[in-house]
Amino acid sequence: MQCLYQWEVTGAPPERILEGFWESRGAVDAAVRLFAEALVYGVVTRAGEIDAMISDQTEHWRMERLGLVEKSILRLGAYELAFADDNPAAVVIDEAVELAKRFSGPEAGPFVNGVLDGIRQRIGRYGSVSEP
Repeated sequence: MQCLYQWEVTGAPPERILEGFWESRGAVDAAVRLFAEALVYGVVTRAGEIDAMISDQTEHWRMERLGLVEKSILRLGAYELAFADDNPAAVVIDEAVELAKRFSGPEAGPFVNGVLDGIRQRIGRYGSVSEP
C-alpha cells in the first residue's frame, strides 16, 4: 500500500519505488518480497481497469476526490479481488479495512469495506467483472 501511495504521489516508476522501499526495510523474506512486488506491478499495470471498478462503486465520489491513502488501499484490494486468487475475498477485504483504519482513520474502514464488497459481488469466478 505504501508503494502504491508513493506511486500515486510521485508518478515514479514502480521499479524505483520498490528499490527504495526494500532498501529501507533491510532483510525481507523472498516470498514476501515477490508477493508484494507482484501486487504493486499488478495494480500499476491494471490501474485503468481497477479505477473503473472503484468508480462504479463510488457513485458520488470521483477518483480525484478520494483520499490518496484510501485510493491506494482500494486499488490494492480491488486488484487482489479481481486479478489475484491467492486469498479469499473476505481476507482481502478485512486486510484492506484494517489498513484503512490504521493509515486513514476509523471512518475509512466502512467506506473501504463497502466499495470492496461491491466489487467482490461483481467479480465472476475467473476474475472478470460480471455485467450488472
